[in-house]
Amino acid sequence: MVPSPLALLLALGAAATALAEPLRFVDCGSVDGSIQEVNVSPCPTQPCLLHKGTSYSINVTFASKIESQGSKAKVYGEMLHVDVPFPIPEPDGCKSGIQCPIQKGHSYSYLNKLPVKSEYPSIKLIVKWELVDDQEQMLFCWKIPVQITS
Repeated sequence: MVPSPLALLLALGAAATALAEPLRFVDCGSVDGSIQEVNVSPCPTQPCLLHKGTSYSINVTFASKIESQGSKAKVYGEMLHVDVPFPIPEPDGCKSGIQCPIQKGHSYSYLNKLPVKSEYPSIKLIVKWELVDDQEQMLFCWKIPVQITS
């Protein structure tokens, strides 16, 4: 069943008033897990305006379809269909809110920070965030549009 435009508008309006806003995201290949919700805070509207010199909170709720001893995050800025690696302070998923080993059928809240450095250019791009298991398969992969601004 496809929600009506009014229902979507009401849902988005309600989401914008929350502290951590569930975002519209594109699943870009989650194989070993399924994403339930993606939150970037603060990001009241999309594309997310990411201010230079600021750090943003990332919270992804997902369910694992496999067992894995560990997990690792990979973050990219996608520009003109090219993935440019984007460093994050803590790539280890087991140090980012996930209790390892990861169990099949369990839900997890992955928590991390997205620092936007002052030297980044002011551009529009797509943030692509992957979390891979110990077999390099994607527990989750999501994309959102952002605009880096001063």
